[in-house]
Amino acid sequence: MKEDKASLSAIMTACIRAHHSMYDTPKIFDDFLAYNLIPQEALLSIKQHFSKDKQFNDPEHTVTPSDQTITLSSVTKSTSVLSRARYTEDVLEEAVIQGVKQYVILGAGLDTFAFRRPEMMDCLEVFEVDHPATQNLKLHRLAELGWEHPAHLHFIPVDFTKENLATALIRSPYYDPSVKSFFSWLGVTMYLTREEVFSTLRSITDIAPEGSAVIFDYFDSDAFIPEKSSPIMKKKQEIFQKLGEKIITGFNPLTLDEDITSLGLSLHEDLSPEDIEKHYFQGRKDGHHAPEHGHIAWTIVK
Repeated sequence: MKEDKASLSAIMTACIRAHHSMYDTPKIFDDFLAYNLIPQEALLSIKQHFSKDKQFNDPEHTVTPSDQTITLSSVTKSTSVLSRARYTEDVLEEAVIQGVKQYVILGAGLDTFAFRRPEMMDCLEVFEVDHPATQNLKLHRLAELGWEHPAHLHFIPVDFTKENLATALIRSPYYDPSVKSFFSWLGVTMYLTREEVFSTLRSITDIAPEGSAVIFDYFDSDAFIPEKSSPIMKKKQEIFQKLGEKIITGFNPLTLDEDITSLGLSLHEDLSPEDIEKHYFQGRKDGHHAPEHGHIAWTIVK
C-alpha cells in the first residue's frame, strides 16, 4: 500500500462484510456495523475501480453493474473475508472461556469488534494494530459518527514493513506481555514478503506467553504457479497489483508447521479450502463458495 494512503483492501473488506450483513441469508458473519464505518468517498472509489474491471470474480463472465449495490455485489464474492472472520471470532470466544485476556487485531482496518461485541469487551483488552494512514481514516470516521470509544479499546499505529510489532505493542501501557493473548492477522500475509511475515510472527512469540493463540490466513504456494493457479486467483493478483497492493506471498500447507516451529509456534489447525467449504458454505444457494487457494491457520505460542 502507499505510505500516505489508507489501504484499499481494508475498505474493500468492510464493503464485503457490510454487503453480506445486509443482503445475504443465512449469514456466515454478521457485521451489522460495517457499513457505517465506510466513508462515502471510499465507497465511490471502490465502485469506480471495479466498474473499470467487470470481470474481477469471474473472468469468463462480463458483469454490467447498473448501480452501487450491484457493483458491490460483484466485489463481495471474495468470501474469504467472511469465513476467516467467523472462524476467528468463534475460536476467540472459546479462548476467552479458557482465560485469554488480551485480543490483538493486526491489520485491523475498519474492524468493528469493539463496538459490535460489547459483551466481550468487559473481559478483554483489545488492541487494534494497523498502518497509520488506515488507522487515521478509521479514527476520523469514528469521530464523524460520534461513536464513543470503549474503555478497553486501544489503537496502535505501526507499519509492518518498517517497525517491529513487539516494540509497538510494548509502547502501550495497557499491553501486558505476561498475560495469555489472542492475535488475529487476517488479510495481510499475502501482501508482505515471507521474511516480513516470519518477522511479525517472531515478534508475537517474543511478547506473548506460552499458550497464546495466533490466527492468520494465507494463500497456498500453488496460487503463484501459473499452471496451478485458478483463473480467479490470477485475476485477483492482476487487479491488486494495479491497485498498488500486490499479492506476493504464499506458503506450502504441507511444510507450514515446520516453517513456524523455529519462530516459537506450533500449528494447531489448518483449514483448507475444502474444510472451509464444508464448515461455512455447504448447502448455500447464493453461489458463495470457499476461496480457492485460501487457508486459515490457528497456531499456538510454545
